[in-house]
Amino acid sequence: MLRLDKDVAGLSILDRLGALERIIPSSLIKQVMKQTGLGRRYCKRLPVMLLTHFVLALGLFCRDCYCQVFRWLGRFTPGGVPDRSTLCEARKRLGVRPLRLLADHVVRLLGQPQTPGVFYQGLRVMALDGFTLDIPDTPRNQRAFGRPGSDRGRSAFPQIRVVALCEAGTHVMWKWRVKPFVHGEQSMAESLLKFLSADMLLMWDCNFFSYPRVKAAMAKGTQLLVRVSDWPLFQPISRLSDGSFLARLYATPADRKHDREGIVVRIIEYTLDDPNRPGTQRKHRLLTTLLDEEMHPALDLIELYHARWEEELCIDEIKTHQGERPVLRSQTPCGVVQELYSLLLNHFVVRTLMFEAAAAQQVAPCRMSFTATIKILRCRIPEWPASRSGQQRWHQSLLQEIAEQRLPRRRNRINPRVIKRKYAKWKVKRPEHFHPPQPTKTFRQSVVMVN
Repeated sequence: MLRLDKDVAGLSILDRLGALERIIPSSLIKQVMKQTGLGRRYCKRLPVMLLTHFVLALGLFCRDCYCQVFRWLGRFTPGGVPDRSTLCEARKRLGVRPLRLLADHVVRLLGQPQTPGVFYQGLRVMALDGFTLDIPDTPRNQRAFGRPGSDRGRSAFPQIRVVALCEAGTHVMWKWRVKPFVHGEQSMAESLLKFLSADMLLMWDCNFFSYPRVKAAMAKGTQLLVRVSDWPLFQPISRLSDGSFLARLYATPADRKHDREGIVVRIIEYTLDDPNRPGTQRKHRLLTTLLDEEMHPALDLIELYHARWEEELCIDEIKTHQGERPVLRSQTPCGVVQELYSLLLNHFVVRTLMFEAAAAQQVAPCRMSFTATIKILRCRIPEWPASRSGQQRWHQSLLQEIAEQRLPRRRNRINPRVIKRKYAKWKVKRPEHFHPPQPTKTFRQSVVMVN
């Protein structure tokens, strides 16, 4: 049986994941373990500190198997890598709550007033959006999370839904909610509005638009710049010099008829005349609580609204470039949520390093390459030195290397939202294919010679 003594476990933590000490301090992990009661449990094979670092490492080395991820935590020691089943059981012992508490303590807004691209006239630009992730197709995941339908029947995998508030200028996923797929983005978003403050400008797509959400955001003092569809009726009460107009937003048609509890907002309507651009010759509408057209010209707000797409890019970072898996690895609902928190915590780690590198170069954090940064971090963590002076040099060298991975300014281009391969010749996987009858003989025993 594998045995890990305290010295080996301690060396493993110190050797590798100590590189993240500045962002996720070991003292905070100990505090969280004490708060959850896990600190009182001692497992000689996998101490709780090592186990926490292992689960965090799953969100950084996403493509590697359990044993390989464990190897990243320290130097080789004979018999020092637990088998897969041991690590799976250890993950169950840790649960979700420690990572949830770590996220509450660690993840924060990074942008400063002098950070390029983070503020608009003193308002921190925030975005609200949601996404889904495919999870392993197991009966427990199916019952816990559900799966969407499709035009070809049931979807291939159950899904988990995430709705998050994102700091657009730094791509920091600040606050989020995790629910089964059957929960809608709109209802999940309402619980995030309590985190807003008066120094923020919030953007969302028309999917999130509603009178109660606008009222709730305004009650926090937050300014809004949101897209609305064609169905809300807005009767102009004052035309402004830049082509926008003031109107009142009502909760129901009856309230509009009797002019009850209307909220004064500003409506900006525009079209595009570039024939090669999506949405050309179609009317677009924005609603904003920034009513002064001289301080906030309509054209500036129309251009600013595209910062909402920074969260879409952030989602792509998590799902495509960091996750690198079409489906999460966890087979149980608790493991799925734990793995998702590990992904989001590590995304914050990477984004923090990118923010520090960008600040040293006095450029916008979005000018740094996320893909290059996460690959550099995976490469440099095994080089983490033992001495304190060496650690400082390592950190400075890491930031310098990240700073060299500067992206060029974005080109004026578009891409159609299509996929090249949609259908396959193979039959759709059905329930009867999950546990097919297994061979009763070895291959050699089943061979019959033909005369």
